[in-house]
Amino acid sequence: MKWLNLKTKENTQESPSLDEQRANILTEIGLKLRSTREAHQFSIDDVAAYTKIARRSLQAIEDANFDDLPEPIYTQGLIKRYADALGFNGIELANNYPIGVNRVNCISKWKNTSQGQLRPVHLYLIYVGLIVCSVSGLSHVLTIATVPDNSENQAKSPSSSKNTQEFALQPAINNQTSDDKNRQVQVGVTLKDSSWIRVEADGKTEFEGVLPQGTQRTWKAQAQLIVRAGNAGGVMLSVNQQQAKPMGEPGKPEEMKIAAKTRS
Repeated sequence: MKWLNLKTKENTQESPSLDEQRANILTEIGLKLRSTREAHQFSIDDVAAYTKIARRSLQAIEDANFDDLPEPIYTQGLIKRYADALGFNGIELANNYPIGVNRVNCISKWKNTSQGQLRPVHLYLIYVGLIVCSVSGLSHVLTIATVPDNSENQAKSPSSSKNTQEFALQPAINNQTSDDKNRQVQVGVTLKDSSWIRVEADGKTEFEGVLPQGTQRTWKAQAQLIVRAGNAGGVMLSVNQQQAKPMGEPGKPEEMKIAAKTRS
């Protein structure tokens, strides 16, 4: 009996607990995120401003400080968002962090939610409503686009010039006029130094991640382009093929909004 008890204790010591696994894995993840952030000269405040994660939580992830972190399943979500901001595969990195039985508990709480909270059936009805509204709006735009004579008369009328311009900027219309092309905006970037970059074209995210030194990229939009850079001094930006200029100072984040030319 004594031998069996000793053997049981040895097996228990050989298998690390779930808390020990979390501590080891979070330490590795924190070191990886911190070294990448510092390599790109991002401060904790820069990452907090971009990811909308509290500075205290970001610091806790890097230091593997569980006292300042929420439940494991929520910590996993913070890791994903932090990793995505630095150009990693956030889902893959976050899935390495074990959440144990919290996933089961989370499902149980969802089933016991009160009537005042959203249920899956509510989300389904919301999705159906959004689809109906989208189809209705698209049908209205296509109906206007198929009447060239009316569009031409509206363009000549001063009172309707505003509506005509909005329809001309719709990306869904394939038959663009030469005026539409002239109103396009083009932005080119050349990386003198590596930097995190996010580009939005007409409200849609076209790119987000870290570009290495020497990279050259070009983006176009019908109405507006928004370019954000973490290392503004390392990004040379050219608007409509003009001479490229630095976006800002080295090591500092910067945002630029470039709108297309409007009809005079």
